[in-house]
Amino acid sequence: MIARAMKLWGRDKNAERSRAVVMPRGRPGQRPAAPPKAVVLPQGDPWLLGAAFILLVLGLVMVSSASLNIAERQYGHPFYYVVRQLVFVIAGVIAALLVMRTRLVHWEKAGGTLLLAGMVLLALVLVPGIGKVINGSQRWLPLGLFNLQASEPVKLFVVVYMAGYLVRHGAEVRSSVVGFLKPILLLVLIGLLLLLEPDLGATVVMFATALGMLFLGGARLWPFAVLLGLVAVAGAGLIYSSPYRMARLTGFLDPWADPFDTGFQLTQALIAFGRGEWFGVGLGASVQKLFYLPEAHTDFLFAVLAEELGLLGSLAVIGLFALIVARAYVIGRTAEKGGHRFAAYLAYGLGLWIGLQAVINIGVNMGMLPTKGLTLPLMSYGGSSIVVMCVAVALLLRIAHETRAPDSGFRAASPGLRLAEGKPR
Repeated sequence: MIARAMKLWGRDKNAERSRAVVMPRGRPGQRPAAPPKAVVLPQGDPWLLGAAFILLVLGLVMVSSASLNIAERQYGHPFYYVVRQLVFVIAGVIAALLVMRTRLVHWEKAGGTLLLAGMVLLALVLVPGIGKVINGSQRWLPLGLFNLQASEPVKLFVVVYMAGYLVRHGAEVRSSVVGFLKPILLLVLIGLLLLLEPDLGATVVMFATALGMLFLGGARLWPFAVLLGLVAVAGAGLIYSSPYRMARLTGFLDPWADPFDTGFQLTQALIAFGRGEWFGVGLGASVQKLFYLPEAHTDFLFAVLAEELGLLGSLAVIGLFALIVARAYVIGRTAEKGGHRFAAYLAYGLGLWIGLQAVINIGVNMGMLPTKGLTLPLMSYGGSSIVVMCVAVALLLRIAHETRAPDSGFRAASPGLRLAEGKPR
């Protein structure tokens, strides 16, 4: 026993010597410096990130295929639109990286300011000499290297504002009509500015997204019925008061009645779908993009994709958008279960917005909806749309990071909102 005790005592002494060797030296009484913490990058949802990345790359390929001939004819440079789209994608990725490093609390605090800034942009577009007119619509602000379509960031700002509003006034929204009507009045003002451009498609997407968020926030059903009735009456008035909207509606109902005028875009898009069949005619082999289908690289990019990649390619794209929307709702549901209401409403709103715009664009291309000037998210040519959609995806990834990280140390900081303690990661 004595020998065993001596052996154990010797082990303890050796352990103390080893600790003394690795102990950092310093002044007497000074605690050793803590080892530096590893830098933790925001981690989001790999399924969401993968689907968005595939759509971005596929969109760049399809814009290249659809725009070579028209770019050669307009600018004498076949890769004019491709190079610009690549620059837009790079700018969108950089903006997304910055957003992923920004905590959600900053977005919640800035919701009202962002909405006001969006309204200022919409007003500036309508000022003669400032707003730029393209194809009869005054929707763009010339910024030198590119034209900013003001309606794109405004849709994002509306979603951010509505998420914050539902956190601050959720009880009022669920219990009274006043809480329901307050944001609606703001949206009506924004909608009027959009209709003056005119941009009916952005107005529809904005209102539908906001109403969906109010519904998810617990608003009563009967105000929705009244509002939808008023919207239907107002929509009918807008159609009958505007000849070009009436022409779009009649062309949508029977495009083959006038296939060379009001129904030209839709008939050419339907021909593209018919030529694509199951597997498509092959990448780059589309005929409809050769000056038959107007706006082939923007609004009707999906028709060119359907012609070149066929039904299977079209279903794959629809599946990718469905995956993004599904992941947005999974992220929102996870945030809601954790008590992060602002993050949850923001995720739901972003999913609604992306899904609605994709459905409307695809529906227009397939002849199921009247023609609207809406791009296909993450795919169609356009700098404003690409950058803003990249920011929307980055916000979803940030929400997934803040509400799922097991060591994030959330605490309740405001009603329904939880913020990460310590420094942002």
